[in-house]
Amino acid sequence: MFLNDYFMLNRYLGVFLFFFGLMSCQVDGKDALKEEVRSFEEKRIDSLVTEYMGMPAVTVTDTFCVRSTGNRHDFYSEGDYWWPDPENPDGPYMRRDGLSNPGNFLAHRHAMVRMSRIVGAMTSQWVLTGEEKYAQEAMKHLKAWFVDEKTKMNPHMLYSQAIQGRYTGRGIGIIDGLHLVEAARSAELLAVAPCVEKSDIETIKAWFSDFLNWISTHEYGKKEMVHPNNHGTVWAVQASAYASLTGNSEMLEFCENRFKEHLLPSQMAKDGSFPLELERTKPYGYSIFNLDAMSLLVQILTLAGDENLWEYTTDDGRGLKKGLEFLYPYIKDKTAWPYQPDVLYWENWPVAQPALVLGGVAYTNEAYIDLWKELEHDPEVTEVQRNLVMRYPLLWLNN
Repeated sequence: MFLNDYFMLNRYLGVFLFFFGLMSCQVDGKDALKEEVRSFEEKRIDSLVTEYMGMPAVTVTDTFCVRSTGNRHDFYSEGDYWWPDPENPDGPYMRRDGLSNPGNFLAHRHAMVRMSRIVGAMTSQWVLTGEEKYAQEAMKHLKAWFVDEKTKMNPHMLYSQAIQGRYTGRGIGIIDGLHLVEAARSAELLAVAPCVEKSDIETIKAWFSDFLNWISTHEYGKKEMVHPNNHGTVWAVQASAYASLTGNSEMLEFCENRFKEHLLPSQMAKDGSFPLELERTKPYGYSIFNLDAMSLLVQILTLAGDENLWEYTTDDGRGLKKGLEFLYPYIKDKTAWPYQPDVLYWENWPVAQPALVLGGVAYTNEAYIDLWKELEHDPEVTEVQRNLVMRYPLLWLNN
């Protein structure tokens, strides 16, 4: 009996050590991939901060569109796919899905993307080096947007994606706020920098708390939250990022449940595709965009919570891993795409998609990281910039 117990104990011990070894290898593998990403980013970030250092802050107050019904502190943009009616040039605009109107007012979008790029680069360099000058440079732009009474943006998007002759603003315009997400994350990280005034961080947090309240309670925000495609995903990305910054645990829990109970099961098919995006006139770009947004959402919630949502699946197996498995072959080789090509910007995708680097680390998949490194990291095409949900992985992989 003693011998039987001895051999059984050794057997169980062997199984335990085997699985412990697998887990250790996985952790080591993730750390190795994080270091690989960090090493890759060092040169890129150094180049960007050299370019951006000393640039003046530009906010919504620097330009104003006479078609806006808001004031100088209000963000304003116009619906991308809406054009003058050839048969009634002075009447309400008409929709042409997938075709952006070059006559739209874009200055506020450009200013927000510019701020996001500069702040994210400076914060990444501070993460890499610990040098105060980069934290201070990032704060210069954050303060201009969210602290300084003369230049800050009002914490709402009442006048985003207006349509001439139809709407002064729309709920789907909240998607333009996507480029506030890495600014919020930067503020969250910079809060521990010794050179940063705590009062400035608290003011920034208060701004994002107000903005989060607006997108959660205003009719525009409520409609955007339940939007069935990528708009609903990006609402959750924004809400979770701002909740993480402001310590809003109730909203973080809400976003986690929204992901599990609505976004994932209603948007992703069993094969990992996004049918509602495939129906659009730009199925390739929108599919990638939604996967990127869901990946960032999962990363934010995983960092802020107790559950690794990268491993979460529905009862029938739908999850982020399935989504990456579906799209990866077509990101690697666009010529294999079995659906219609996008009506516009087909040649400009893919770029260094966030889903590849975040998913590559989460699933310890070297192939995803290798492809991410090969692709364009700082695209200059405006439409691609606008649809890039994340630019700086060091802000999200530094834990």
